[in-house]
Amino acid sequence: MSAMTEEAALEQRFRQLVARARQALDAVLPPAGAPPAVIHEAMRYSTLAGGKAIRPVLVMAAAECVGGPDAAGEAVERAAAAVELVHTYSLIHDDLPAMDNDDVRRGQPANHVVYGEAIAILAGDALLTRAFEVLAELPRFGVEPARALAVVGELAAAAGTAGLIGGQVDDLTATAGAAVDLERLRSIHQRKTGALFRACVRIGGRLAGGGTAELERLTAYAAGFGAAFQIVDDILDVTGDEAELGKPVGSDARQGKVTVPSLVGLDAARRLAEEATAAAIASLEPFGARAELLRWLARRLLTRRR
Repeated sequence: MSAMTEEAALEQRFRQLVARARQALDAVLPPAGAPPAVIHEAMRYSTLAGGKAIRPVLVMAAAECVGGPDAAGEAVERAAAAVELVHTYSLIHDDLPAMDNDDVRRGQPANHVVYGEAIAILAGDALLTRAFEVLAELPRFGVEPARALAVVGELAAAAGTAGLIGGQVDDLTATAGAAVDLERLRSIHQRKTGALFRACVRIGGRLAGGGTAELERLTAYAAGFGAAFQIVDDILDVTGDEAELGKPVGSDARQGKVTVPSLVGLDAARRLAEEATAAAIASLEPFGARAELLRWLARRLLTRRR
């Protein structure tokens, strides 16, 4: 298979998993018209708005990496949807005036702009709650209760004060006037961004029957992937196009946030992203060809424009 043919095949596989993730999200969300309709409409508005679907794809790709091409069945799809529900909840809350105060997300008005702050807060809360309800249902889809419980633990740890919430708290205080160096910023990124990526690959690996060694390799991959993802995100906030990104550019500078480019410059930030990507890819070597989609996702990350 030529390099171009292989690239096209991986792109097609990625699009297939994105489509499956979106179908799973539609299935696990309450119907828009179910009472109280406004909260269900708000939940669906932000969750089904598009986006990159990187996190649910990572869950399914990690399952296939461990268990082969048939490993990403319905249980894995629903777990992938649960992760995306948590991610969307975090975006809704991040956009609130009390947080990052952004009015645009995924190319459309932010949830609080459309539904008001109160409903936006409740929509985020409802998505977080629904995510764990979905995971609690995994035994109905053939997952052993102990494995389902471990999956719940992975997502809870990633979403809590040792993960996403803790990272957001420190991010809110990490302004240009604070004493923030590269190591502290990396710690923030590992929690605010990296923790959910770690949960994605570990959940996929666990559901496919992965053992300790396989989960450790996937964890190392997620560490590099998450670091590169956040650095590229910081770079795009400086160099990106708002129409492509689907959100305002320059918001970090306006809010006085410390970013990797603000600390080391754009060129050095790009080198750090390349190094993190190389480390992520190297961690997958024992998986051989089964990890090719995960490798492709890491390489693709460096050239993303949104």
